[in-house]
Amino acid sequence: MPKQIALIEDDVALAANYRDALSRQGYVVKVYSDRASALTAFHEALPDLAIIDIGLRDDYEGGFELCRELRSLSDNIPIMFLTARDSELDIISGLRLGADDYLTKDISQAHMSARIAALFRRIAAQTRPEQSEDILDRGDLVINLLRMTVHWKRQLVELTVTEFWILHALVNRPGHVKNRQQLMDAASVVLDDNTITSHIKRLRRKFASLDPDFAAIETAYGLGYRWKAE
Repeated sequence: MPKQIALIEDDVALAANYRDALSRQGYVVKVYSDRASALTAFHEALPDLAIIDIGLRDDYEGGFELCRELRSLSDNIPIMFLTARDSELDIISGLRLGADDYLTKDISQAHMSARIAALFRRIAAQTRPEQSEDILDRGDLVINLLRMTVHWKRQLVELTVTEFWILHALVNRPGHVKNRQQLMDAASVVLDDNTITSHIKRLRRKFASLDPDFAAIETAYGLGYRWKAE
């Protein structure tokens, strides 16, 4: 049965483009232009995935509120933000409200499709029993590949899917330098050098917010980045 995707986007032309692109991939897409209509539909039947813009018409924070309401209806439904807003505060707010991923509208359709597929794979994986090979233990850092969660000193680190796979690429072989292309390949994204740098800075800030002494992600100048070997 095709996956049902709810797209909450108030830009009519943009919504139509996303709907057509996702429909060509076999998804069934229903578009809602405001929080009220989407919430009414969700109370009747939940989609398999919700893709939400933050600003909805005159409701500047409408997408955040919708995410909160949707998460109260289901702990498991994957939620993705797709928005023009790219501030650190907005990203953290979205993830703390229960979103699984946060994308900005400059993303390519191929990248968006990869992120959607990754979310569906993660949900499917959660139905199988956890195995020892699902856990990557690096002392203070523990990565659960099945749940796609990261803990640092027993504290949850809230990451986007892209950040998760960049971190995994670094942690998988401590001490080995990963260049920007290798990090893009690991995350299945196409980004420029500045964007990779921004992701690394964001990762460091997230860890540092939990541990001010965090210094495990090292820069190999002119080469790339590495996870500090113990």
